[in-house]
Amino acid sequence: MSGHSKWATIHRKKGELDAARGKVFQKLARELYVAAKQGTPDPDSNPNLRMVVEKARSANMPKDNIQKAIDKAKGASDNENYESIRYEGYGPSGVAFMVDCLTDNRNRTASQVRACFTKRGGNLGTDGSVSYLFERRGVIVIPSSYDEEQIMLTALENGAIDIVNEDDSYVIYTNDSDLLSVKKALEEIGVKEFLTSEITYVANNEISLDDEGKQKVLSLVDQLEELDDVQNVYYNLKED
Repeated sequence: MSGHSKWATIHRKKGELDAARGKVFQKLARELYVAAKQGTPDPDSNPNLRMVVEKARSANMPKDNIQKAIDKAKGASDNENYESIRYEGYGPSGVAFMVDCLTDNRNRTASQVRACFTKRGGNLGTDGSVSYLFERRGVIVIPSSYDEEQIMLTALENGAIDIVNEDDSYVIYTNDSDLLSVKKALEEIGVKEFLTSEITYVANNEISLDDEGKQKVLSLVDQLEELDDVQNVYYNLKED
């Protein structure tokens, strides 16, 4: 299985998180707020919120920050609404992109996202133009210091669909509905360090480019992720 969530990318994004942790937490707080406001503020009875909480924990967001974002939704005005929007298109060298946003101003967000693509030699497409190239998956990444046979057996018995040993880590892919059960099973056998644990989109096939081509694509990724309204950027570039 391939996709932008392979450890090469996760490692890159962890570096970015260390350099701009406040911005990452700000986006996660918005995502927590929206998930809590659209359903119940109790993660145990709100699957969407539970998944966002899992994502926030994976990013080392402090427990107090997570709870504050959820509590904010409890007393929020009905006039304070965010809209989920997905933009699809192609970046440099034909690399497919999906850009998920949360916004209170659709026109502003559309203009900013379109400008990023245009400046970097890409173009936006219509709904569904590239989404068929991706699959929704759970991704768990743990250090490879744990016993490989035990990790593989436990993960597969609890719903994992693929396990890859790469970059001194195990990358475990699951169906989105099985992410938490696989993680719980790993915790029960003594796994304590999770480098990544989230629902994401994984590309069915990746595009290989030379170093110059990669940098052009990653430059677009960075520019998109700088936008306040952008929550997640998915693409089918092969990074390793």
